[in-house]
Amino acid sequence: MRICALLVLLLSLQVSSARGEDSPDFDAARLQMLRVIRLETLITSDVTGIQAIDARVLAAMNKVPRHEFVAPPLAPYAYEDTPLPVDVDQNVAQPFIAALMTHFLQVKPGDIVFETETDCGYEAALLAELGAHVYSMEISGQLADAAAARLNRLGYRDVAVRTGDGYYGWAEHGPYDAILVKEAVDGPPEPLLAQLKPGGRMVAPIGPGSSEQVLTVIEKDAAGGVHRRSVLPVRFTPLQGGERI
Repeated sequence: MRICALLVLLLSLQVSSARGEDSPDFDAARLQMLRVIRLETLITSDVTGIQAIDARVLAAMNKVPRHEFVAPPLAPYAYEDTPLPVDVDQNVAQPFIAALMTHFLQVKPGDIVFETETDCGYEAALLAELGAHVYSMEISGQLADAAAARLNRLGYRDVAVRTGDGYYGWAEHGPYDAILVKEAVDGPPEPLLAQLKPGGRMVAPIGPGSSEQVLTVIEKDAAGGVHRRSVLPVRFTPLQGGERI
């Protein structure tokens, strides 16, 4: 496993050494990002149970300009396989984890999707590229306004952003075909489970915010029963908000 991780690092470093300081080749960097994601998917397949990320997800990641979603000084590093800071206690997820979460959501064109914590808007853009109508909740009004303006500027019109506590969802637009929780929660939030359609799925990092969590796929069957499947150990910051029910 250590040797495989080294291979991933070396592939990532090829982008750093190949690009110019003044004018990064973002198209080449995106293609290299996809190669790293494919490799990491194979490396972790014995844990996740998948050999390849959905081709539609990879196509969306090849199209969304991730460098537009980070601060300008970080743009040359936007396609490396690492999380990047958005604000205090908030990051845009590393590309492999973003790909994995999106893969497990199984979003189809026309689906209605809710996500917690818009942060910079990158994941919302991926979901929109997959044809979803996205409703995104962000606890920080400043980040929500910035993400909404960025998404609008880049042409993502099927994303609505609202300031609020994502733990409680956005009930008036539900029920949802898919829900993505992008921060650590102790368990699937009950308000979000209530807003998930029968046959829908939620992806969330389940576990304490102070240590490692497990990326978990939660499916609701036609009778309303909830089934959970653990995927991969991850580490996310806690879902921010007020008192929990």
